[in-house]
Amino acid sequence: MSSLHVNDKVREYLKTPLFDNWQWEEAEMLVLLQVMYTDLDFVNAFHIEVDVLQNFLFEVYRHYNNIPFHNFQHCFCVTQMMYGLIWLTDLRCKLERIDLFVMLTSALCHDLDHPGYNNVYQINARTDLALRYNDISPLENHHCAVAFAILAKPECNILKSLTCNQYKHIRAGMIKCILATDMARHNEILNKFKVTLPVFDFRTEGHKEVLMKIMVKVSDISNEARPMAVAEPWLDCLLQEFFNQSDSEKLKGLPVTPFMDRDKVSKPSSQTGFIRFVLLPLFTELTKLFPCLEQHILEPVRKALDYYSDLEKEAQAEAGCAKP
Repeated sequence: MSSLHVNDKVREYLKTPLFDNWQWEEAEMLVLLQVMYTDLDFVNAFHIEVDVLQNFLFEVYRHYNNIPFHNFQHCFCVTQMMYGLIWLTDLRCKLERIDLFVMLTSALCHDLDHPGYNNVYQINARTDLALRYNDISPLENHHCAVAFAILAKPECNILKSLTCNQYKHIRAGMIKCILATDMARHNEILNKFKVTLPVFDFRTEGHKEVLMKIMVKVSDISNEARPMAVAEPWLDCLLQEFFNQSDSEKLKGLPVTPFMDRDKVSKPSSQTGFIRFVLLPLFTELTKLFPCLEQHILEPVRKALDYYSDLEKEAQAEAGCAKP
């Protein structure tokens, strides 16, 4: 099956945050990723051979691990959200195509070879990644290095027809965007974006750069902007990965990450704080630049907060009744 066999109805559905990844096989997702590169005109503009694009996408697929959350399906969802945001905000008319390419490819590669244990774990356990990257965003540095190792293979090199300057632009942009997904840098990047908003200009390099980072960040943590039937199973996957980490921390005598401790965390409590203090502030700022996103990503996140807040209140009420 090639991207040519994907009908117009699916192509339009692919441009929306309503897309349900659970209805698609991973082989089909690879075809849909090819559609994204084709329909944003990357294939024509950058003279990408179709078989090379397919090889690249398959190698990306192979380098995502079989873990509960940070797997190929997560990679697909983040890339699909980025693709949808590009269309919803009409970024094709506001940014150069090469920058759209950077954003989509960064989304695709942003968690390559994720081991299922976060940066704090890498540093506390003194893993090879933490030692290699001197405790500085070890995972994000690794994801980026794996991406360019894949691109270095001639049969996967979708950048081979680009000029030296174009390659440098894409490499620098991808490094910045992927490193921006380290949540330890969340406030720093969001605050930079807030400062630009009153005077935002798509022609200003610094403004454009921070917007690209914000778009990748929004895509990365956008599950709660999706329909609850799509989003809630992802939360189960995330909690499973969190609990695996805290179990390992306990076994190895490492500091236990509080929000990952299965003895202390409930499903609703894990989400209410995250939505209130991370998602809503981030999505609200992006919506100031693109008001059209209010209905597409901000409203669903508000509804998700209401949903999990109600669940949390119910759980607290039950706990209160259960006390002797």
